[in-house]
Amino acid sequence: MLLCHSILTSSAIWHRQAIALAGRGYRVLALDSRGHGHSEAPRGPYTMDDLVADAIAALNHFGIRQAHVIGVSQGGMTAFGLGVRHPDRLLSLCAIAARADAPPPFATAWDDRIALVRDRGIAPLAAPTAERWFGSAFLAAHPTITAALLNCINETDPEGFIGCARAIQDLAYLDGVKTMRLPLTMIVGARDQLLVQPMTELAAMLSCRLTIIPGAGHLPQVDHPDEVDAVIDGHLRELARFA
Repeated sequence: MLLCHSILTSSAIWHRQAIALAGRGYRVLALDSRGHGHSEAPRGPYTMDDLVADAIAALNHFGIRQAHVIGVSQGGMTAFGLGVRHPDRLLSLCAIAARADAPPPFATAWDDRIALVRDRGIAPLAAPTAERWFGSAFLAAHPTITAALLNCINETDPEGFIGCARAIQDLAYLDGVKTMRLPLTMIVGARDQLLVQPMTELAAMLSCRLTIIPGAGHLPQVDHPDEVDAVIDGHLRELARFA
């Protein structure tokens, strides 16, 4: 089981799911992307294919021939890339809060954040990003989660953030995703308004299951973990039925 996280976080956001999946007998590998968590930040720019290649290198290092892949946000984009570039290495794919392309409004929205980090570092992004992802009410009601999240964001290497942001701006897996023949489940939070429509359209195009979680934000495995765990469990149980 390969778990891929979002930009500005780390493998730590998968702690609950990793323990649950390991308890079910899965071998779980939770990656830290370039410049995130404990991974080094090579000099950019990066591409999405670089992040995909990193994931394949990790699988190869641990001798894993095939894996179920679960990715959120940037991690979901990486999961789509794995499905497009290396379908033989995947058993299934679960994409959370992720799209497969970067139309101009989506891509250009990253420019101001990149400029801010170049000028002032990661810290000015932390609080606005957390509020955008979860909303002020959730953050105020869950101070322990909020503190851990802000710490995770602040520990992100600026070079890693800029490199990954540039990779996201050039995201171009949509045509390849349209031809994928992998078992696919998608999840999005109902409050993640920038992604509900594109993920709904993509799910219809691919005839795959999309679960929209009421009240959830951009990282629903954090603010609505029970619901996300249930969808992942259903995804894996359905695969087991046809194995």
